[in-house]
Amino acid sequence: MKKVLVTGSAGFIGMHLCLKLLKTFQVVGIDNINNYYDIKLKQSRLKILKNNKKFIFYKSDINNFKYIYEIFKKVKPDVVINLAAQAGVRYSLKHPRKYLSTNINGFFNILECCRIFKVKKLLYSSSSSVYGSQISGPFKESSNTDRPLSIYAATKKSNELMANVYNHLYDTKCIGLRFFTVYGPWGRPDMALFSFVKSIIKKNIIKIYGKGKLRRDFTYIDDIVDQVEKIIKLDLKFYNNQILNMGGGKPMKLMNFIKIIEKHLSIKAKIKFIRTPKTDVKFTYADPSRLQKLTKLNFKTDINNGIFNFVKWYKNFYKL
Repeated sequence: MKKVLVTGSAGFIGMHLCLKLLKTFQVVGIDNINNYYDIKLKQSRLKILKNNKKFIFYKSDINNFKYIYEIFKKVKPDVVINLAAQAGVRYSLKHPRKYLSTNINGFFNILECCRIFKVKKLLYSSSSSVYGSQISGPFKESSNTDRPLSIYAATKKSNELMANVYNHLYDTKCIGLRFFTVYGPWGRPDMALFSFVKSIIKKNIIKIYGKGKLRRDFTYIDDIVDQVEKIIKLDLKFYNNQILNMGGGKPMKLMNFIKIIEKHLSIKAKIKFIRTPKTDVKFTYADPSRLQKLTKLNFKTDINNGIFNFVKWYKNFYKL
């Protein structure tokens, strides 16, 4: 049975992906369980994963090369999926060094271990934020990404460049995954859906940027993990430092997004419009044609159903 090593396995995407892959592979998870957001949420995700006997977990930080090297040496993974990163666009304004250490140095450690242990396939998380302030969409992988608007976006762009170097010098087979606003059950508290639902239930004011005109290409978690699983199973000839948009290509205005949340909560949101931070892009809009040509899979989850599923999970998890 092939071994897949997933960093950031206690994270939102990491947990869902591990659950999916455990149906086919042995999965080894790495996570440092940091306190960027509620540790209890991460521990709850991890508890579910540990119920599967094929899941092995190491609490470790990808910044520590010695520890990561020893894990690679012991596990000898066939496939590595690097999801470990310091997330959050606005958080990078106040804590830029955290992004440089984890997203740059940590990813370098992963690349080095993949080189040393001759890992056959490396998938790594990039982000739609690399597109910066594009003036039109949809965004193609070939679009210019030389002007990121945040340190977070700059580190993700750097990851793509670093992977290109390792592919060129050492033939490391890499695929970069540019995720577009992934949402769903077990999501991150700092992301729009989670924070909006929490605030609306508590009848707190939610702050909306850009007078609600900002648009995001919301992408449901189940569609994401289905695509990633299919990518892993692709023949090696596809792994030549490709970049893939992981988004369905259906951007939605933030106010329309909030209306769907209001419907499923049966509560009217209290809204305050504020100025958009310099870190935030006006819209994201994926062109998924390259991805779908490879996987032959569509993004099938309707956003109404996706938000319903999240609200149901949120009420159950927090016993409301």
